[in-house]
Amino acid sequence: MKKIRLSALGLLTVALATMTSCKDKAATETSPETTIETPVKSEVAITPIEDSKMFPGAKLTVASETATSVDADSVTFKINYKVANFELTMHTEGHNGEHMANSGQGQHIHFILDNQPYAALYKPEHEVKLKKGSEHYLMSFLSRSYHESLKEKDAFLVERFKINDKGGYEKLATPTEPMLFYSRPKGEYKGADTKAILLDFFIVNTTLAKDGYKVQANVNGQDIMLDEWRPYQITGLPMGENIIKLTLMDANGNAVSGENTSVERKITLME
Repeated sequence: MKKIRLSALGLLTVALATMTSCKDKAATETSPETTIETPVKSEVAITPIEDSKMFPGAKLTVASETATSVDADSVTFKINYKVANFELTMHTEGHNGEHMANSGQGQHIHFILDNQPYAALYKPEHEVKLKKGSEHYLMSFLSRSYHESLKEKDAFLVERFKINDKGGYEKLATPTEPMLFYSRPKGEYKGADTKAILLDFFIVNTTLAKDGYKVQANVNGQDIMLDEWRPYQITGLPMGENIIKLTLMDANGNAVSGENTSVERKITLME
């Protein structure tokens, strides 16, 4: 009996020691001071871009617009522009082109049809296939080589047109309601281009102000209100897919209804 009691006591002592050791080990393994590192979450920020090269007198006009039937349902819509006091394919001078995605083909025209991702035009002409019996909004503006729009009054055009049932081009009344057209960011960004990403959009038929219309920029679910129409840069975006949504807001903080007032894009950042 005495031997059994000693064995039980010995087993109990060993068990208690083991439990204590395991508890201490678990505490050590889960201690944030010793084994767990909390990742630092980057802060997304939108800040104004300064010192963009200006182009006084730059002007964009339309020389011609035509529609040519290609089959029973569609046409080829072709537009020819005239550009004055601005040179396409020229590299825009200034530091902004050094720390942002910059087109190697130089300055260009942004062709934005129905608020879809733009086509960059390095020649003053473009053509696209459209359906017969369809209506469209077209925003065109001159762009610096790093994709920032020229916001001078003569450097852009906005129009509404239709392709009638017979395939003919018909220009409709110029829009007069407030609208927002999305330009940048767009597509994929790699390496150094992911550090500072251009946020640029075009406002027509209104202005932005602290007590007036604003643009709500939603970046991955985070809302940032912009009350100046100017170029911005986005920093702190994570690698991978990011979602940018721009919405035109009225003076009462309500989303503006109607055509071309809210646009969402997905972009991808890669190492």
